[in-house]
Amino acid sequence: MVLAIPMILEMVMESLFGVVDMFFVARLGVDSLATVALTESLLVVVFGISLGLSMATTAYVARRIGEKDPEGAAVGAVQAIAVGLLLAMVVGAAGIVWAPDLLSLMGATASVVLVGTAYTRILLGGSATIFLLFLINAVFRGAGDAALAMRVLWVANGINIVLDPCLINGWGPFPRLAVRGAAVGTTIGRGVGVGMQCWLLMGGYSRVRVHARQIRVHVGVLWRLLKVSVTGILQFVIATASWAGLVRLCATFGSSAVAGYTVAIKIFMFVILPCWGLSGAASTLVGQSLGAGKPERAEAAVYRTGRYTMFYMGALAVVFLVFAPKMAGFFTSDKAVLGVASDCLRIISLGNVCYAWGMVLVQGFNGAGDTRTPSLINFGCYWCLQIPLAYGLSRLAGWGPRGVFTAIPAAETAMTVCSLILFRRGWWKAKTI
Repeated sequence: MVLAIPMILEMVMESLFGVVDMFFVARLGVDSLATVALTESLLVVVFGISLGLSMATTAYVARRIGEKDPEGAAVGAVQAIAVGLLLAMVVGAAGIVWAPDLLSLMGATASVVLVGTAYTRILLGGSATIFLLFLINAVFRGAGDAALAMRVLWVANGINIVLDPCLINGWGPFPRLAVRGAAVGTTIGRGVGVGMQCWLLMGGYSRVRVHARQIRVHVGVLWRLLKVSVTGILQFVIATASWAGLVRLCATFGSSAVAGYTVAIKIFMFVILPCWGLSGAASTLVGQSLGAGKPERAEAAVYRTGRYTMFYMGALAVVFLVFAPKMAGFFTSDKAVLGVASDCLRIISLGNVCYAWGMVLVQGFNGAGDTRTPSLINFGCYWCLQIPLAYGLSRLAGWGPRGVFTAIPAAETAMTVCSLILFRRGWWKAKTI
């Protein structure tokens, strides 16, 4: 719980970036809201790459801390940051050059492309702040310093919450930038957070301290991290790209369907953040326990966390079924968008209990450094089951957006069953990193 509570609050803060943008932008109209929705669907790929690399970083740092080797953990942190910066350069350049094409690819109408190109360029162009926020916080989590990660995101979000309405609406001395203002405020907030992270990491405020002499390429460590990161990145890209695929399917039913789906997913992802915090704590405990030579403690951490998460998600399913319209109404008063969002929340809640166990089991594999197994599970359940099922139900069976939503709990249930079977076989206990 000492690990999980700060992680939960950290996840809440990370999710708030998108929630705050959506809250203020929704007042500008459906096209602006669709811009945020479609850009977020592009950013999930960036988040997926960041999460994959972060997961490998957390596993590496946790294992070194378990072995009482903070020097090795610091070297690993530097190599992870170097990889993140390289990837950010590629993503940022692509976003700046091809922003309108990427929006069109995601099914944006001409009016959405006109309104949203600048927003998309700014967020993708500033993707270095996303990569570094994820990676340096992964170092803190692996070291057991989850409270530091939480504080960084408190500061970053505080700045974003203040700047968003000022820049969107032109309050006081600020220019009125409309939807662009949300992107500028978010990027500035994240940038300040990264600056704070570097100060904490190099100032001796964490269990892992980076010294100037360690800021160099260490080929051996870099290669070990990359081997885990490649399948880790693939794991999250497979999962997050499948969500982008669902947005693309929703886009064939109009802007209201996209906006409603995005509102529902934002609500869902926000309220399940305690589960992500708990599963993140389990991942850290697995890595540190294996590093200390105690695999039985690692296994016990996963099963106990799974039970706690299951109780929370089960209660949450009841809340969604009863209060979905009121929760969606916080973000929009448009009746069409509200109806789609309510349907989505109610349908996906049917898979909540399975989803709870699935996310914890997957993080158990990741904490051990076994990123290959979750990657294969994600590919099978999301791309071989979820996407074809969503297309078949929504287009061929004529269910519309509800067909897309129904495929989500089906895929999550399949993922959990596969994860549990493979976790019980225990191969992950022998994984080295």
